[in-house]
Amino acid sequence: MAVLKQKEIIKMAEKERNQKLLELKLELVKANVTANKTNAKTKEIKRAISRLITFSKSSKRDKLENK
Repeated sequence: MAVLKQKEIIKMAEKERNQKLLELKLELVKANVTANKTNAKTKEIKRAISRLITFSKSSKRDKLENK
């Protein structure tokens, strides 16, 4: 299941977020192999990946600003 909400991402530890990111990337590759065109599943996986990356970048930036 690729649906990831912001609340769920916030609750995850950094290591868990990285693991989830790798899982989603692998799932995206598998979905692209089975489908020749973009469908709703691949779109949702891409959104979840971008949410994770965006949250990771913003949290790193916040850590640097607080020091």
